[in-house]
Amino acid sequence: QVQLVESGGGLVQAGGSLRLSCAASGRTFRNYAMGWFRQAPGKEREFVAVFSRSNGNTYYADSVKGRFTISRDNAKNTVYLQMNSLKPEDTAVYYCAASTSSDYVLGEPEVYAYWGQGTQVTVSS
Repeated sequence: QVQLVESGGGLVQAGGSLRLSCAASGRTFRNYAMGWFRQAPGKEREFVAVFSRSNGNTYYADSVKGRFTISRDNAKNTVYLQMNSLKPEDTAVYYCAASTSSDYVLGEPEVYAYWGQGTQVTVSS
C-alpha cells in the first residue's frame, strides 16, 4: 500500500513557476514509477510526466516538454514537478500516481495503482 500526498499548488500569473511535491508513504518507494497527471474542468485526466522506476528515464507530454521537469528523491520518498513558463492552459488539478508497470505504458492512467488527492494549479493570464 502506498499513500500519496501532493502539495505546492496555487495561483500564479502566466510565465511564472511552481514546484509541486508528492510525498509517499512506505518503504518501497523506489520500486514504483512516479507520474504526474492533470485534469481540467470538463476534460479527461491527461498524462504530464513520469519518472521511471527501472532506469531513471523521464518522459513528458509534448505540451509541457521543455517547461516542466520531474525529479525524485528516493531518500525522502518524494517526487517533484518543477513547472516553469506556466500558461493559462496549464490550469488543472494535478495528481501524482505510482505504478509498477513497464515504461511503454506509463502514459496511461489505468496502469497506476495509487493516486494522491490532487492539488489545484491556477494560471492567470
